[in-house]
Amino acid sequence: MSLTSDQMELREEDIRKHYDAAAQMLAGFDHTPRIAKGKDVAPAAERSSGIGTRRRFRSTTPGLVTRSTARPEGVHLVERIEGAGVEDPLVSPVQANVLHGLRRALAIALAVGETFSEAAGLADLKRDNLAGSLSADKKTAFSELLAAEALAASYVFANTTSFLLAPHLAETQVEVGEVEEILTDNAQLALHGALWELDQDIAVLVSSEDRLVACACAFAEQLMEKLALRAQNAPRLEAFVGARWKVEADDLTIDGFTPARAAKSSTLAMSFKKPNEVVGNHIAKYQAMKLAKMLMAYDFERRMNPFAEMGGFIFTFMGDGAPGTGKTTLIQMMAGMIHDYCQMAGYAFRYQNFGIDNIDSYQGKSGQNAKSFVANVLDPQVIGFGTIDDIDQIAGKRGDRQSSAGQQEVTAVFMEAFAGANTVVRGNCTFGMFSNYPENVDDALRQRAGARFLVDGPQTREDYIDILALLMGKNHDIALGDHDLFEAQAIQTAVTASFESHNRPHEEGLLKVFEHVHGQVGDLDTIAKMGTYLKAIQEVDPRFTGRAIKNITDAVKVRAMDFELPDEWMEQPDLFLTKDYDTKKAMIAELRVPITTEMVVQEINRYADSEFRYADKSDEAAIEAMVRDMGRTEAAKQRYLKGKT
Repeated sequence: MSLTSDQMELREEDIRKHYDAAAQMLAGFDHTPRIAKGKDVAPAAERSSGIGTRRRFRSTTPGLVTRSTARPEGVHLVERIEGAGVEDPLVSPVQANVLHGLRRALAIALAVGETFSEAAGLADLKRDNLAGSLSADKKTAFSELLAAEALAASYVFANTTSFLLAPHLAETQVEVGEVEEILTDNAQLALHGALWELDQDIAVLVSSEDRLVACACAFAEQLMEKLALRAQNAPRLEAFVGARWKVEADDLTIDGFTPARAAKSSTLAMSFKKPNEVVGNHIAKYQAMKLAKMLMAYDFERRMNPFAEMGGFIFTFMGDGAPGTGKTTLIQMMAGMIHDYCQMAGYAFRYQNFGIDNIDSYQGKSGQNAKSFVANVLDPQVIGFGTIDDIDQIAGKRGDRQSSAGQQEVTAVFMEAFAGANTVVRGNCTFGMFSNYPENVDDALRQRAGARFLVDGPQTREDYIDILALLMGKNHDIALGDHDLFEAQAIQTAVTASFESHNRPHEEGLLKVFEHVHGQVGDLDTIAKMGTYLKAIQEVDPRFTGRAIKNITDAVKVRAMDFELPDEWMEQPDLFLTKDYDTKKAMIAELRVPITTEMVVQEINRYADSEFRYADKSDEAAIEAMVRDMGRTEAAKQRYLKGKT
């Protein structure tokens, strides 16, 4: 992949010149832990002497000693890794991959540290300090720049380690806990602290070879997270966070304290569905089909999607409906469409689902799982689709005593990721939240869903005939009868009818508000009249806040893009997908339609209907629960009194 305009090349010769220093670090060094407490581990076992099948690195540092609470510890990562869980005197492919990955990561970290040092003026201060001519007024800047270099080099080491070893990960998982030995005196000491703690984790947690890569990657992820938090308040990091380096040999992009992800597709083990196999759910199906094509407009060079810039891109949406109405089928259809489009275009597609099994009893782990899920889908090098099925069971309501700590962690992560201060919508991915009981989702999290897909399943006689014929298959001789199969599923006709049905609200509570306002101001044909309607809704439902208005206007912008990108644009990438960003933006602009008052009113009603529906269900569920409790109390009283007589 070629360099983009905002990238600098990190030259291979500048990396390889640090290989010897990196190899020496892995071979052995002294380190006395300053912050972390050393675990009770045995020294790294030396391999049998006389095995001359490979080059062995030996430390040139004299006086290396084994673990002691009073003296430095000798860290020998080469020997630790070579002895990890196996008795074979030869280095295994897994061990070799880890060692090569660590050496490469250290060399890249040292190269970036050197580049940062030159760019930030630290190199000159180092020379002055070495010569004893560093003036007193520069000592503070010198210390701050050393700390900045330490943070940058450590993060690049962890980031590159995770990136290079990720392709070797299997299903095995290892919990390493929090990284503690974060040192910022200088870059070398920082790397020594990181390698010392990695050595400790491997010694304690790697009982078999299949855990080695998992341990190294888990450690790297924890180290990255800790360093990124530390960097938020650290000074003099501009030369690092303001630059982007590309390592061509590894296809690695170093972008400040942003994790690099290998641009590889997910291996999908799901049964894809075609649009005609989704019966009913016309608006949800139509918007899902549009969104699948919108994602394909993403420009990997510019790292932006014209739809996200022009308005009309759906970053988050919620699909709700009763059990069995087709939410899973909708996911299968959308994932299948994006997968097929990406294969035709040669793009990496990553699908990931966050399920109930990601909620962990280990404190903080659920939040980490949620962060990892979000980061994987957000990766700007891929087209991403993330789903959260049964979100009412996964994300807990704040203040709900029945929600576990893990569920509360997940809620906090999703709220920040979907509409937080640092949320950047590039247009390369979308998140879908699905629930049978959306009224049980935290109000603030639910309102972060920019679009609402009502998944209500088959509704008409024609829908039920179509779904019966579809599910019956072809292994029968029963006549179809007087019916045009799937004609009712003709998407444009059905969608037009569905949108027009929202000229008036569907929910009884909202209909009363609508009729009251309509009786006062007449047709809602001006912004002032629509604002009056919105205020009237807010007076009835205080949860109808400014975020609701934003979601409605976003939905209106989506309607302005009320067109499907032509199928041939997907099937023949040269017609659209491979064109430059500005050309794609101009082609989309030509298809855009004007916004009408009908669109705005329909979207207000669609969104408000969903909120009233959730509120009614929530209130009804609470009332039913109270009635059951009162009935139990009354029955208990009668049984108690009967027993007394």
